[in-house]
Amino acid sequence: MTSIVPVIICGGAGSRLWPLSRENHPKPLIRLGDGLSLIQHALLRAIALPGVSDLITVTNRDLFFAIEDEYRQLGLDLGRSRFLLEPVGRNTAAAIAVASLEAAETLGGEAILCVLPADHMIADTPALVKAVEQAAVLAGKGRIVTFGIKPTQPETGYGYIEADRTDVVRFVEKPDEATAREYIASSRFLWNSGMFCFQAKTMMEGMEEHCPDILSACRESLEKARRSAGEDSDQVLLDGQAFAHARADSIDYAVLEKAPNVSVVACDIGWNDIGSWSALGEQFESDDSGNRIHGVVSAVGSHGNVVRGSNRLIGLVGVDDLVVADTPDALLVASREHAQDVRLLYNRLKDAGDETYRIHSTVFRPWGSYTVLEEGPRFKIKRIEVKPGARLSLQMHHHRAEHWVVVSGTARVVNGEQEMMLTTDQSTYIPCGAMHRLENPGILKLVLIEVQTGDYLGEDDIVRVEDVYGRS
Repeated sequence: MTSIVPVIICGGAGSRLWPLSRENHPKPLIRLGDGLSLIQHALLRAIALPGVSDLITVTNRDLFFAIEDEYRQLGLDLGRSRFLLEPVGRNTAAAIAVASLEAAETLGGEAILCVLPADHMIADTPALVKAVEQAAVLAGKGRIVTFGIKPTQPETGYGYIEADRTDVVRFVEKPDEATAREYIASSRFLWNSGMFCFQAKTMMEGMEEHCPDILSACRESLEKARRSAGEDSDQVLLDGQAFAHARADSIDYAVLEKAPNVSVVACDIGWNDIGSWSALGEQFESDDSGNRIHGVVSAVGSHGNVVRGSNRLIGLVGVDDLVVADTPDALLVASREHAQDVRLLYNRLKDAGDETYRIHSTVFRPWGSYTVLEEGPRFKIKRIEVKPGARLSLQMHHHRAEHWVVVSGTARVVNGEQEMMLTTDQSTYIPCGAMHRLENPGILKLVLIEVQTGDYLGEDDIVRVEDVYGRS
């Protein structure tokens, strides 16, 4: 049995799933009805592939701790997994380039890689395994293999592959509805899944011929990378300056549309790219009125709605075919017909500098998380959670003072020249400019309330002097 090296690619903002997906908390971290996130489903698929002994994850360096935590929550023995951490996003060609280079260096050029996006759903894992086994045979013969999904409808949101058995005739862009119907009727077209299988050396040879600039920049970023070993994973922080020189391009444009050795495996694996609110809604059961609901929702005389709630009640009365997504800091109401256009709203928020495109009210950090409870002129109130054994950086602020009150757990606090232990109901005041650090020395989660006051309360008013997570 051929051994497969899964490469999970975790990037992209998932702008069409705003406000649930944000730039700093993207689509792969969204949880489905079974309680698992999309990235956790991707990991379970990856380790189900034949002969897996190595795992590579390519993601943004700012998402590393969140992704690693998602993996740990599954409680699986993954051996030594490897994270390739991008300082900036450069699309799939660069991500696949660094994965191929790293695999060739550590496992040999004949290693067969299977690239799996972290933000898709696949309902039939056994069918995926069979498709990968078929693809691995072709990959062993020097082919670059893509997986084509047998279409079930004239979908205009996907790219298509025209195929002659296992040979790729051409890749085509997202079509209009009339063209999509022609594709379906011809029986020669498949949906482009964005999954690939190839030998590391084959991909490197293809990139050397068709996009040598991308390969060169990625090779340099790996040569200059900072490598470290964590508790159960190896981290490779790609060199920022070199990686930034890599041209941002998809692997389809950079290699597959030009290379002569591209094959396709047609498969029916229950694939869904979760590319819109309607697609996400399909992951939840429908009620008698066709509503797909997650959260605390009461619907009266309403049909065909997709509703994603939080902890507060959402009431629907006499409305049909809506998308309603409620988060603590943003509410989306859209027609299902225009669900794809949510990305236009996301882009407008981004252009306007509205922080809701980027972060949730709850922000995850390597040491835990914080939630903004309320803010106004010259004040901000946060709920801070620190994981057992974790600690924040030794830091100071130029423009704000802070008051910490322990709600539960034990805190070890550095406050200027003092070091103290605080327990439930105890507090400390940290003046503006004072060096300070918060640590959880216990075995239980530490929860505290932080009240900030000052002329400027932005997150960029942090001067880190010492940090165990390598942040500047």
